[in-house]
Amino acid sequence: MMSGVSVAHAAPTADESRDTMQKKGRVTSGAARKNGTVVAVAAAPKGEQIETIGRTKVDSAAYQAPTKAPLTAFQPTSVISQHFIENNIPPSGSYDTMVALSPSVMTIGSNGPGLAENKVSVRGFSDGQYNVLFDGIPFADGNNFTHHTTGYYTAHDLGEISVDRGPGDASTMGYATFGGTIAVNGKAPTDRRAVEAYGSMGAWNTYTYGGEFNSGRMKKLNNASFVFDAGGVQSDGYQTYAGQQRYNFYGKWVQPINDHTTLTFMGMYNNLVQYTPPGVTTGEIAAYGSDYGLSNNPNSQNYFKYNVDTIQTDMAYIGLNSDIGGGWSIDNKAYTYAYYHHGHNENDVNGTTQAQYLNAAPVWKGHVVACGGTYGANKMTYNSGPGCEYGQAMRQDYRAWGDTFAVKRDFGLAKLNLGFWLEHQGDTRQQGNINWATGAFTNQAAPLNRLMTLDNFSAQPYVQLTFRPLPNLEISPGFKYALMVRQINAPVNQKTGTPLNYDQTYGAPMPSLNVHYMVNPNWSAYLQIARGFLAPDAAYFYTPDPAANKVSPENTMNYQIGTAWQSRRFTLSGDVYYINFSNFVTSANQNVPGYGPMTVYYNQGGVDYYGIEGEASYHLGAGFTLFANGSLNQSKTQGTGAPIANAPDSTAAGGLIYERDGLYASVIDKWVGARAGVISSAGKAMNGLDPFNQLDVSIGYTVHGKDHSVPPIKFQLSVTNLADSKKIFAYSGTTAEGVALWNTQPGRGFFGSISVPIGF
Repeated sequence: MMSGVSVAHAAPTADESRDTMQKKGRVTSGAARKNGTVVAVAAAPKGEQIETIGRTKVDSAAYQAPTKAPLTAFQPTSVISQHFIENNIPPSGSYDTMVALSPSVMTIGSNGPGLAENKVSVRGFSDGQYNVLFDGIPFADGNNFTHHTTGYYTAHDLGEISVDRGPGDASTMGYATFGGTIAVNGKAPTDRRAVEAYGSMGAWNTYTYGGEFNSGRMKKLNNASFVFDAGGVQSDGYQTYAGQQRYNFYGKWVQPINDHTTLTFMGMYNNLVQYTPPGVTTGEIAAYGSDYGLSNNPNSQNYFKYNVDTIQTDMAYIGLNSDIGGGWSIDNKAYTYAYYHHGHNENDVNGTTQAQYLNAAPVWKGHVVACGGTYGANKMTYNSGPGCEYGQAMRQDYRAWGDTFAVKRDFGLAKLNLGFWLEHQGDTRQQGNINWATGAFTNQAAPLNRLMTLDNFSAQPYVQLTFRPLPNLEISPGFKYALMVRQINAPVNQKTGTPLNYDQTYGAPMPSLNVHYMVNPNWSAYLQIARGFLAPDAAYFYTPDPAANKVSPENTMNYQIGTAWQSRRFTLSGDVYYINFSNFVTSANQNVPGYGPMTVYYNQGGVDYYGIEGEASYHLGAGFTLFANGSLNQSKTQGTGAPIANAPDSTAAGGLIYERDGLYASVIDKWVGARAGVISSAGKAMNGLDPFNQLDVSIGYTVHGKDHSVPPIKFQLSVTNLADSKKIFAYSGTTAEGVALWNTQPGRGFFGSISVPIGF
């Protein structure tokens, strides 16, 4: 349960004009609904949002559906409204928790909602193969394009979220339009002034707390408005000794300059400390329980104080949206974001007997093993006892500066949209082996086994034309060119330990064609043909000679057709897709002269992705709404037919929602099908994972005062995993000896929360 004053950005319904919607279905003017209210978005700050509160009924399928496709969508899209998020997601949850119900999406947190970094899979595409946007700004780790679900913003700062299962049109920007886009919107200020305190407590000693201030419209400042939120999360986590402490600040100021121009200022800061289990063996699950993660034994490599991440992040942008006359408009955001990660970990955190320190140095082949020595079948590094707690200390610090720019003109029978995305990201990384007992590096002569700077320069200019040959038909050809320059300056290169100075330029044309047709005011259909692009991972540079990696950029050709229907009582959407993924990158160990066996990357071939997806909701009346969605998904390597790791063969979700007279209740189940944990170098599926499901329940009550302009008091109880399922759901690699590591579902969790208006 989130803010008592935040407002939903509902997807467009059949009763709303298409002219008031953005192309992806997010509201920029017109109406949305929340808690029995109509929320009108002010027209003056074009392209930005200040929300206005009024009253109406909430009895509609389009409003209550957990996921739904906008009528304006030109590719398979599922929108999760802020109304649903506020009433169903535990306050500690992150965006991964919120998108979990979407078709073809798999994600679950092994430590509880939002209490650890989690990865999201979309149609079998893993993190790093799709975009995540915040207010339209792409952000990611430049080395491999992955994301940190706990790294930037908290649930209380978010509006609606959409999951776009396709590369988008030419104006869709980011490192990895390749596999789709998760678009997250930050909370907008409200029309009325309000102050709110909120808090929650729940399972595993989980607490959230904070306060939010909305200025309302400030007439002396030309109706400017801002929202500021400060909050925190602390929890022991479901897994043993896997706690998290986090606090966050978020603010957004919307400043109308005149009737045609608006400035927006957004800033956030996040501080996070978390203890990070890498997964556990089946033997440890059997011995210690499914919640085993880390230990409090200082003589073990899984001692929680030896495995900790401290992370600070920030993000800020200045946005300009202006109607400059003559039918022309511009939209520009200049932004920066940063990620500072200081981490400590042991070498074989949940390994078997070798993870336990001994009271005396072990003997191997008749010789005593000193600190940092090697022994065992694999000659692994071992820490011999108290005073020899040997591990790693790492740093990854990067900052990005960028700009997104668009200029648009509507000519009546056609629309023009052209612009660009520019970004530079500088990433400094270092790592060394240390002795925890002394805090000193174990090798003073060469203390670091990694010291490098990675620089990425990205540019994506684009042009998009939209023709209207018929009043209800839009045909949109587009073209974008994706350019990326990678540079590495490494006094000590990762894996090789030798110097490297190298750069490589990657580029690809990305044409697209989108067709959208409004059959009638309730029914739309679309067709998409588009190319996706993904530059090679920086890991391809971690070899003595990166030029030896014969790797071309990965790309996709996406073919999708779908339809969407919305009315007050019924929503329905469906699509079929085929994706030809070419230049699939794989690796092999090769003997490199002077270095021995090294990982070398090459293009293996292609992968075929195809499937069918659908979602529906039906308003039964009397406050009840049924919903269901599902997908059948296949991903097979061309030639061998081997599946892709961690790609479910199907997903499904369904449930019942009730809302009336201040009472909200939901019972929702998500099911994920079978998948392979890993694919061997021979193309064989290994470490298979069984289907699993999670049943969640939410019950909330809103107490309205006589004056409906005053935010209500809200109470909520969320129950996650009601059935207390504790199945193994993810493969997490191996120990140093090759024993598989796994993650299990967190057990049943109860979370109670409240938000209370203060003053006014």
